[in-house]
Formats: sequence, structure tokens, C-alpha cells
Amino acid sequence: MKNLQTLNLLPILALANLFAQISGSVSLRPVLTGPDKAYLRSRVVFRCITPDSSPPVTYELIKDGGLLIDRRVDHQEDQPASFPLTVATTSDGSYYCKAKTGEATGISNSIRLIVVSPASFTSVTSEPFPPVTFEGSRIVLSCEVIKGSHLSYTWFFNRKEVTSSTSSLLHATGNKLVMEKVTPRHAGYYYCMAWSSVQDIRRFSSSTEVKVEVKVHVSTPRISFYIFKEGDSYYGNVTCWSSRGTPPVNFSLSVDDREVESVTATESLAAWFLVAIVPGLDMGEARCRVKNEVQELMSEPVTLEVVPVGGDVKVEVEHLYTADSKLAAARLSCQISKGTFPYVSWLLNDTALPPETHVDSHIQPVLSHYAFANRRRTLILAKLGPEESGYYRCRARDSYDDSGAWVESVAILVRVTDRILKSMPQATSSTETPPKAFMVTIEIISIVFCCFLLLTLAVAVACVYKMSDHKQAHAHIATTNPTSDTLLLSALTSQSGGRQANTSSTDSDVHHQTTEIIG
Repeated sequence: MKNLQTLNLLPILALANLFAQISGSVSLRPVLTGPDKAYLRSRVVFRCITPDSSPPVTYELIKDGGLLIDRRVDHQEDQPASFPLTVATTSDGSYYCKAKTGEATGISNSIRLIVVSPASFTSVTSEPFPPVTFEGSRIVLSCEVIKGSHLSYTWFFNRKEVTSSTSSLLHATGNKLVMEKVTPRHAGYYYCMAWSSVQDIRRFSSSTEVKVEVKVHVSTPRISFYIFKEGDSYYGNVTCWSSRGTPPVNFSLSVDDREVESVTATESLAAWFLVAIVPGLDMGEARCRVKNEVQELMSEPVTLEVVPVGGDVKVEVEHLYTADSKLAAARLSCQISKGTFPYVSWLLNDTALPPETHVDSHIQPVLSHYAFANRRRTLILAKLGPEESGYYRCRARDSYDDSGAWVESVAILVRVTDRILKSMPQATSSTETPPKAFMVTIEIISIVFCCFLLLTLAVAVACVYKMSDHKQAHAHIATTNPTSDTLLLSALTSQSGGRQANTSSTDSDVHHQTTEIIG
């Protein structure tokens, strides 16, 4: 009987033991702590602890896939188990901790460990390569590393960091720096920095600088020439140039569509060519061509013809006034009817004015009160007084022949006295009519014209009135019946004064014709 009772209690004891094991297993709740990111070949520590557990507790650090990393036994209550680990490339993955005490077990939370490889051997590549292109094109720079993972990138332009707020010309995305429609402002030095950060520890690698060149499109070339004498021969120095562009560029000269010479300008945007010239002859039509990798442009044509100085030469005088209508200066212009390259000389009272140091300058002062302009063709008298009064004339010869003959103008008298300067609001000289007198003349002409117009209207009205009165008299005579005495008197009068009547009739006819013309 006793054995039967024991057998009956065995299932109860087994169930109780199972419930005890389940209860103990559920009560173990280990907690795993450790890094989620670590540098390659660094040392990290995972720690696992089971609160309110009775020692000894066995801890196991397990990697995803069930790989056992390490095992520790804690003999002290509420003490964590430490698992030091040297990070390798295979360390990347998820980790969890398993705790055991007696018959109870527990599984901790999971931690994903990311292995970060620092950047090394950083360099900049470009598209196109090398990074040289013309304005308006596209350039993409890439920051490349041989080793490294989980990287961020920072770009520098002329050693200043590129950010969205500091540069609207550059667009950084990932490891690339994009420049759309580049301009000369994009030209400069670029480098990048690849970096990573783990727990506020930053490791970086910088590239060397790369020079970006942006070439400017060359402008349409221009052409000019001047002539010089060497021995008994004359030569033209033809200049071809562009106002903008990036050298090197190739210039060539063509005369009558036949290429004469070609030269590559490496440091400037100009080239010079020598051609034979015969003064007085048309040597052909010259044009310049400029070429680079993407362009080929032609200049406007210029005729290689040098006309010797000749014909008439005269001086024109223009007075210059201030805002308050006071005479300030005089401008004398030398008008030359013929000549491609004239050299002009000015004389005052048959004495040459001081020569100009630089003939090609736009404006060259000579003295404090004289100035040349327009290649000496214009003489400006900045001061007007008795000292500047006198006879001015200009003369011209070919600038390329120092022994050439001069062609002279007639002398023009420019005279301004102290009395004129003080007495007149607008000082005048003998070469110009003062504006005030000109205005008075216009006023007088206007008054005379108005009076003549009024007189003509008055005469016309009088003629019209007289013609109307004469017609009324004729009508009155025609409607009256004549008597015999009247007829006799008329006949006698007609006989005795026939000549007078004929004359009166003629006068009447002329008077009517004139009236019609006036009307």
C-alpha cells in the first residue's frame, strides 16, 4: 500500500521539479553592455551581469551564429563578467550573453558591433583628368582611399573648408565634389580629408592638393599694323591679339586668303608678323586667325595700304566753356586730308612747340598750359591769355620717314587779351563769333520776318477790299437807263479823250491782274 502511494507521488514531484526549473530559468535576466562601434585592432570590453542572482553564475559571450567567444564564472554576487576583445575584421557582428546558475539559465540583450577601419592613402581623382577644362564645362573631383570604412569626407578649396554656406559654386555629395558650368572662380587648389569617428575619437587621412585649371574662351582676334623703314625698304609690323582667353593659343596671318606665317603664343594673347610694304600700293587684305583646343576664330580684314601724307592741311579751332559760360580752354584740331600714318607738329608764331616724349600716348602734357591728344592731331590750350595768343599752324609728314617733306596748314590767329577776359562773360577770339552775338542776330531776324509777314497780310486785305468795291460800281452803272444828254456827253467825251480812255482801260486791266496774283 505504501509503495502504491509512493508511485502516485512521483508524477507530482516531477511536475514540481519542472516548474522549479522553469521558474529558476525565467528569473535569470542577464544584461550585456559594450561598444557598438570600434576601430580595427583596438581593444574593447563586453560586460555581462545578472542582477539578484545567487553565485556562482556562469557567463558565456556568444557571437551570432552560436559562436562561443569566451566563458567566465562569477563567484561574487552582483559582479559583472568582463570579456575583453581585440577587434579584428571578423569581429563585426551581433553579440549576446548567456547566464547559468544551478539549473536556471538566461539570455541577454544583443549588441551589434561595427568594425571601423581608419582611412589611409587618401587621394583626389578628377573627371576629366587632368582637371583642366574650359569655362562652362563640368568637373567632378572624387576623394578615394585604399583602406577605410564608414568614412565621412570634407573638402577644402584654397585651404578653406567647403560648406554649403560658404560656397554656392561647389556641391559636395558623398566622396565627390561636383562643379557644374565652371568659371574662372573655380580655379584653384583642392584637397580632401577622409575621416571616421568612434566614441568621439576621430581618425583622418588627408590627400595632397590638386590644381584645377579653368581656361577662358578666347575672344575674336583683332588686327592692326604700323610701318617702319629699314634702309631703303619698308615693312609692316602686323599685330594680332585677343582681349581675353587663356594661353597657349595659335595665331596665324593670312594675306588675300593665303597663310603667311603661324606662331604659338604661350605667355600672352598677341603675336607679331612682318610683311613687306610699298607706300602708295595696296598690298592685299590681311586677316588674323586664332585657334585653341576648342575654338577657331577670324578677325575682321584690314587692307595693307599706306597712303603717304599729302593734300590739304588745315587747323580748326573750338572754344570750351565752363558750366557758368566762361571761356576755359581752346582745342585746335589739325585736319589732314591724306595720310595713313602722319606725324603732326605744331608751331606758334613759327616756333615749334616742345616735342612729345611718347608719340603713341593718348594724351601727353607738354607744358602746364599745353596738351597733345589724338596722336598730336589735337592741341589743347588749357590756359588762355596774352602769352597764348598768336598764330598757330600745324604741319604733317609720314611718321615712318624722318626725312620726308612737311605739309603745312595756313596760320590761324588765336588772340585773347586781358581786357577781353575781364570785360566779357564769354571771352572770344578772332577765330570765333561769340555765341551771344549769334543769339542776338537770330532775335533780330525773327522780328523782321514777323513785321514783313504782318505787312504782307495788310496789303492783301486792302487789295481784296478794293477789288470788291470796284465790282459793285460796275454793277450799279449797268442797271441805270442812260438819257440822250448823257449818251451825247459820253460820245463827245469818248471822241475827245479816246487816248485817255484807252489808257484808263489798260490800267484797269493791269490792276485786276495784279490783284489776282496777290490774292
